[in-house]
Amino acid sequence: MTQKPMTKTQLIAAIAEEAALDKATANRTLEALTNIVTKEMAAGGAVTLPGLGKFACRARPERTVRNPSTGEQIQKPADRVAKVTIAKQLKDVINA
Repeated sequence: MTQKPMTKTQLIAAIAEEAALDKATANRTLEALTNIVTKEMAAGGAVTLPGLGKFACRARPERTVRNPSTGEQIQKPADRVAKVTIAKQLKDVINA
């Protein structure tokens, strides 16, 4: 059931067709959405895309990790990670 993910070109073409836009406008729209989500998450915020899910930035504390090749225990400093929570509506469509 695995299939190749949709490419950016395919996504732009699909947006253009679905929204009755030309491809240049669809491309600018996709880039604008990407920039908005990126800036908000970089600032530590979250963005909810209705029907798709919530993109958020989460802080992880400092922790001890193991190097798999040497087995050495090292301290990994605190960092931030992206977290995506899928919307119930999308889960229902996928599992229907």
